[in-house]
Amino acid sequence: MTQSLRAADVLARRLYEAGCRHAFGMPGGEVLTLVDALTRAGITFHLAKHENCAGFMGEGVHHADGAPAILVATIGPGALNGVNVVANAHQDRVPMLVLTGCVDAEEAQTYTHQVLDQQAVFAPITKASFRLDAAAAEVIADKAVTIATEARQGPVHIDVPITVAETPATERRPRGAPAGATAPAGATLAQAHGWLAEATRPLAVIGLDALLPGGAEATKSFLEARQIPFVTTYKAKGILPENHPLCLGGAGLSPRADSHLLPLLEAADLILCIGYDPIEMRTGWRDAWDPRHTRVIDITPEANSHYMHQASLPLIADLPATLAALAVAPPAAPLWSGGEIAKTQSALADAFPHTDDWGPAGVIAQCMETLPRDTLLTADSGAHRILLSQMWKCSSPRQLVQSSGLCTMGCAVPLAMGRKLAQPDRTVVSFSGDAGFLMVAGELATAAEMGLAPIFVVFVDASLALIELKQRQRQLPNAAVDFGHHDFAAIGRAFGGQGHRVRNRAELTTALDAAMQADTFTVIAAEIDREGYDGRI
Repeated sequence: MTQSLRAADVLARRLYEAGCRHAFGMPGGEVLTLVDALTRAGITFHLAKHENCAGFMGEGVHHADGAPAILVATIGPGALNGVNVVANAHQDRVPMLVLTGCVDAEEAQTYTHQVLDQQAVFAPITKASFRLDAAAAEVIADKAVTIATEARQGPVHIDVPITVAETPATERRPRGAPAGATAPAGATLAQAHGWLAEATRPLAVIGLDALLPGGAEATKSFLEARQIPFVTTYKAKGILPENHPLCLGGAGLSPRADSHLLPLLEAADLILCIGYDPIEMRTGWRDAWDPRHTRVIDITPEANSHYMHQASLPLIADLPATLAALAVAPPAAPLWSGGEIAKTQSALADAFPHTDDWGPAGVIAQCMETLPRDTLLTADSGAHRILLSQMWKCSSPRQLVQSSGLCTMGCAVPLAMGRKLAQPDRTVVSFSGDAGFLMVAGELATAAEMGLAPIFVVFVDASLALIELKQRQRQLPNAAVDFGHHDFAAIGRAFGGQGHRVRNRAELTTALDAAMQADTFTVIAAEIDREGYDGRI
């Protein structure tokens, strides 16, 4: 039965049908109708202190429930505050609906206060941008959800004019049906099977496209059926438990890890790129193989336009369906018969030991010893993220969430808040550098207001440690990388949480134990030497 609704209601109801249960943002007068519509539809609106953090909270929820994140921002400065997190969603392949208020088209012709072309702003950093229209509200809503969630996933922007949000609208059209799965067949499938049968040193490189629905299960079944060792990008960590005998860990930003992994790629006679999106990788992974000399099968949801690498057999196809077609019994002969995989695993373990008495590696190692194995983690950008991503062994997909495409600072704290909101029974820990934490410290107030109890671990060295390290490596004088040594534990207590200052592993263990029992958030300030990353990443 057709029901008369506001255009904002039609949009909100479609988002609810897509699984969305939470929206985040900072409202202004231009989005009040939209916020009301979201609430009526059953989507809880959460007030953040900054739109950028609001978007990351939404992403944190997405990694738990799989539904698109929702960011709500008002006109002008509110919308522009969200540019960073929207660009991050675009590069990190996060489905996000970016809903911004705007004045009506007629009003914009003569009224200029806070008015700018928001669609032009968001066009380069979204998959699509729409302006809501009451007569086409359900079509726009359906398109937005479909575009955001189809591979590769990403953000979609909708400008919502004030009076359009309130204009009566109807729902008449059926929802679009999802596309059927495609897989290689015929000569192409036969060629892939032939290469697999002939390979004696195959190696898989797995990326974040493998996290799409059904991808993790299909990848696990395929790799175990074929007994193919694998490397993952940082965001694909845990797609198989990292204690798996075939696992070589994460890669992408650590030259220390690459010194062991890239030679293995060179030795491979077949490379399988499984959902491998190279947007996470540093330049050392550009043209890491030559498809004229090494057979490379690349399974992706869209054609290669990045030119970070090329393939001998590119397959633009559904990953689960393709892997199912390729997952046949392994060959009788053992793969990598020279013991290269075990040697590389041993070399990587030696390169990233857990035995440091203190410093950044000691902090990470002690957290691994103390926290539950299924702890949900978020990591900010910086040297600690590289070390954490190499040391921490994930047991499930999305256990460690970070900004790997855009590598934006300030993401870990709000990501952890979103994860804790969606999965309150799990231990959730964020790892931040002190500079990144200072960018978003105001959201501790939001954590207190929402009654969230994540653990915020801060690496305190009063420096932009990764940039300072690069500065020293280039033999440049120290400049623009140092700042004050602040009392982060006190900051945590000031906002209504717990705060601990730790300088050794015993103190860290005590703080973590207390934090896991606390009914509010905890800030743990781990004071380390800024040169503790030297030779470690």
